[in-house]
Amino acid sequence: MFDSVRDALAADLEEIRAAGLHKPERVIGTPQSATVSVTAGGRPGDVLNFCANNYLGLADHPEVVAAAHAALDRWGYGMASVRFICGTQEVHKELEARLSSFLGQEDTILYSSCFDANGGVFETLLGAEDAVISDALNHASIIDGIRLSKARRFRYANRDMADLEKQLKEATEGGARRKLIVTDGVFSMDGYVAPLADICDLAERYDAMVMVDDSHAVGFVGPGGRGTPELHGVMDRVDIITGTLGKALGGASGGYVAARAEIVALLRQRSRPYLFSNTLAPVIAAASLKVLDLLESAGDLRERLAANTALFRSRMTEAGFDILPGDHAIAPVMIGDAAVAGRMAELLLERGVYVIGFSYPVVPQGQARIRVQLSAAHSTEDVNRAVEAFVAARAELAGS
Repeated sequence: MFDSVRDALAADLEEIRAAGLHKPERVIGTPQSATVSVTAGGRPGDVLNFCANNYLGLADHPEVVAAAHAALDRWGYGMASVRFICGTQEVHKELEARLSSFLGQEDTILYSSCFDANGGVFETLLGAEDAVISDALNHASIIDGIRLSKARRFRYANRDMADLEKQLKEATEGGARRKLIVTDGVFSMDGYVAPLADICDLAERYDAMVMVDDSHAVGFVGPGGRGTPELHGVMDRVDIITGTLGKALGGASGGYVAARAEIVALLRQRSRPYLFSNTLAPVIAAASLKVLDLLESAGDLRERLAANTALFRSRMTEAGFDILPGDHAIAPVMIGDAAVAGRMAELLLERGVYVIGFSYPVVPQGQARIRVQLSAAHSTEDVNRAVEAFVAARAELAGS
């Protein structure tokens, strides 16, 4: 059977390579950190890492690693079960309670990833008589989650409140029983922040719920690192927050939905990714508890991240690079052409700076970029070295 499709798949792969859209996987031989060692797929040796979601530098923090070691002895390696059978330990309930308190929500439910969290919300809460109104640039997991539901789908232009209101009016006039507005807190390819206060105002005017995927914000955005709802002063007005443990919160894996108590209770009964996926490994739950402890005194890490971000953005702008505006640690360097973005990433790796070129279908056609992600683990010297590498790589490209 496979022989009949082999040639077609090979042709598809060759087309991807020819268009400059192939995504190689480089292998690193060290823990995730500001500096990593590339062992395959690129320049061998130590390189500065500017493409991880390790915003606070906690992925290899000694206290987090120690907590993980202790958890292996206390709780074992894996649960070999889903939550409602025999997959719930005290450490899972403790983490859910801590996340609820930290995020200012009534309850929290853990998932094996935020992709699964977003995949489990819409089908559970919304039926054919309901409506979901989604930002056009929302993460793929939100898009896929919405597709699983039977709700009517409305889409508004990125962060465009006039368009959001237009869609809300249409959903209301169409007789929607429930209306759910869903947005990324921070849009991962652009670093733009959603205008949550305005979204909440419209939600209240049109009797809609608000859901925010805050994966690229929790831990370091907002005065206490509680994400975009805290940043905009709407923690009590957002109904559902989804997020990940795999970025600023230690960089491992796992996701969650923090929400009103009734929403979480229903998810425990009917959310398919929760009911049919193995429990989050206890070692990750325990290490995440240590991360939450560290966040209580992580003001210096957040300040360092902000300083690194400001330095990189200002120096790159002075050097003539096109960086999307903002102050988030995601700093997209706009290139345009996919093949050029990929080649520049290769030249940067040769110069000891590890970044990735992003192109279609991850971003729209003609908007290829190198997404630089700053970390509190980077030094000022690291940031300056990265800028110098960009300048040198651009010069080499221009001369080729």
